[in-house]
Amino acid sequence: MKKRKIIIGSRGSKLALLYAEKAKKKLIEFFDDRAFENIDIKKISTEGDSVTDRRVSEIGGKGSFSKNIENELIGKKIDLAVHALKDMPCDETKGLITNCFLERNDSREVLISKNKISLDELSEGALIGTSSYRREFQLKNKRNDLNYKLIRGNVDTRIDKLNKNLYDAVILSLAGISCLNLNEHVTEIFSTEQIIPSVGQGVIAIQCKSDDKDIEKILQNINHEKTFKCVQAERNVLKVLEGDCQTAVGAISLIKENNITLEAELFSLDGKERFYCKSSKDIKHAAELGIEIGENLKKQSKGNYKK
Repeated sequence: MKKRKIIIGSRGSKLALLYAEKAKKKLIEFFDDRAFENIDIKKISTEGDSVTDRRVSEIGGKGSFSKNIENELIGKKIDLAVHALKDMPCDETKGLITNCFLERNDSREVLISKNKISLDELSEGALIGTSSYRREFQLKNKRNDLNYKLIRGNVDTRIDKLNKNLYDAVILSLAGISCLNLNEHVTEIFSTEQIIPSVGQGVIAIQCKSDDKDIEKILQNINHEKTFKCVQAERNVLKVLEGDCQTAVGAISLIKENNITLEAELFSLDGKERFYCKSSKDIKHAAELGIEIGENLKKQSKGNYKK
């Protein structure tokens, strides 16, 4: 294969660029200088990053973080797109393929609060910042005496709002906090048993054009197979539910030897009902496991999770 100049498309946030650098490093580690003339990263503005005073569901859903990047990929202005998987819609965009996933980072959720006060110790009526219905409903199941308010913006912005006393605590993903070396701010780390994370949380996804077979072949070499299987299972839950950013659903999978265990939870529209399912299969049947659990949750909920 002739050496190619590769352009990676990424959101412009500090965290997104670190994820893009991680993908670039992985490509260089595997191929040295055999496949690439050079690799550049292109910052691309997205609506999800530009509009921060409304819920993501009000500005186009999860696609608001990926659409502009995908358009550049389709238009051949970039060769690869790097995304945080949890911010991608569950249905693939026509002409594109996402079949490469780097080894999963820590998928757990964290609480960051003023004066390092834990969730259990927060005063009644304390104000928690989150942009996710899932996180809000999960926390209400533990502390329904607290108040919850929308918070948007990148990680630094959210911590800054906390420091300005606009909130008493915020909930964020540990993967992002760790990547930004902000662990000193963390008050509490929740196990995945305490809070089931978002589908694909902690996973960096790499997308390319479906007809670019050279790039697709390159990406197969850096794909992390166990993460791929976990993603298959978790994303299929979302696909069955036809989930979007208004769907309060969490899913997490764990692989031990040749077995994959998937657990997922879904909340009703008002967050008052919780539907839960957990099951295991041989890792070869990861995709089917996700479909089965998605159908189980859908049946339990009787459709009371979508508008």
